[in-house]
Amino acid sequence: MDHEAVFSLEYSSSERARRVSNAIEPELGAIDDDRSRVRSECSGAELTIIVEARDPTALRAALNTWLSLVGVAERAGNVC
Repeated sequence: MDHEAVFSLEYSSSERARRVSNAIEPELGAIDDDRSRVRSECSGAELTIIVEARDPTALRAALNTWLSLVGVAERAGNVC
C-alpha cells in the first residue's frame, strides 16, 4: 500500500479506549478490500488506528468510514 494515515486518539481512561476499540474490532478485516486495509492498537488510554491504501481516493474513503465508526462508538459509549 502506498498511502497511510495514523490517528492516535486519547481518552479519559483506559476503559474508555478499550470500549471504543472493542466496538470497532468486529469491523477490522471485514471491510478491508484490495485497495485499503486498517488495523488498530489499544494501549492504556490511547487508541491508534492505522489506515493503509493504494491511492488517495481509497485512503479518503477508508478514513471517512473508520472515523465515522469511531464517532458512533464514542457516542454510544456516552449513552451507557
